[in-house]
Amino acid sequence: MTEEPVPARLLSVATRLFAERGFDRTSVQEIVTAAGVTKGAMYHYFGSKDDLLHEIYGRVLRLQTEQLEKVVHNGEPVRARLRSAAVDVVVSSIENLDDTTIFFQSMHQLGADKRKAVRADRRHFHVLFRSLVEEGQRDGVFRTDKPADIVVDFFFGSVHHLAFWYRSDGRLSAREVGEHYADLLIDSLRP
Repeated sequence: MTEEPVPARLLSVATRLFAERGFDRTSVQEIVTAAGVTKGAMYHYFGSKDDLLHEIYGRVLRLQTEQLEKVVHNGEPVRARLRSAAVDVVVSSIENLDDTTIFFQSMHQLGADKRKAVRADRRHFHVLFRSLVEEGQRDGVFRTDKPADIVVDFFFGSVHHLAFWYRSDGRLSAREVGEHYADLLIDSLRP
């Protein structure tokens, strides 16, 4: 059996430890010990504990952005594209709940440059998502009396709240929750 590559192992261990103890209460030494690597090996891949936190969230955001870009440009009717995008962001958030929870709890502890970069990446994602709402509004598919940015902020506020109540052993699967969220979003936009 092939051993997990060092960067993946470090990210996996850091995610687990940050979830259990918190970012600020987890030392680099604890991470490298649990990962079975030296500090030198960690610093070869990640310049700091901040870099680990940045990458934990970054990998989820990159995945979500790649998926959203495919949906935005797939040629389906705008209602179907927005619904698909909404389901996907809920499902991918739930599938990576530890990563997103850790990040939202610890983002304020990142250095200013990394915080700025993350905000720019998140803004790009939200602008892309909002473009679907705006397209539907321009085409008369969605109501226009609610500003698209408010609609998107409301939706993502609900998505970011998933960590407070979603349980993998609960009665709804990630897909079912995504379908409900998407239905609520689409229904709220009906003219």
